Amino acid sequence: MYRRRNRHLEVFLVHPGGPFWAKKDLGAWSIPKGEYVEGEQPLEAARREFQEETGFTALGSFLELGAVTQAGGKVVSVWAFEGDCDPGNLVSNRFELEWPPRSGRLIEAPEVDRGGWFSISAARERILKSQAPILDMLSQRLSFAETPGG
Repeated sequence: MYRRRNRHLEVFLVHPGGPFWAKKDLGAWSIPKGEYVEGEQPLEAARREFQEETGFTALGSFLELGAVTQAGGKVVSVWAFEGDCDPGNLVSNRFELEWPPRSGRLIEAPEVDRGGWFSISAARERILKSQAPILDMLSQRLSFAETPGG
């Protein structure tokens, strides 16, 4: 999701939940994303995952931006839409994990623990490095040049 504020482009990023990510900030944020269900179209998967991770509905015209390959080899197909939301109202789905690792103890955690709006330059500092090209893809598609302090 993106929005325009005072002639500047802002993007909505999410921070992964769970104890592993709890104290990580720079380089830890992501676009809302997830796995395809068999037979599901990529755009529909993106819309579903956005809602599952944020509680917000992805509506409007979607811009297909392309795909990026993350550090672990996963290919992420990316769409963007213009919208707005209050990050304070984010509600994420939850998952179960073993924590601490190899302890046999299962805990439940939110898939996403918070979201936020960031200028392109601020997003570039926070987003996973392998997802940084998405910011360029969006900026180019919308013809937004990155400006100092923007």
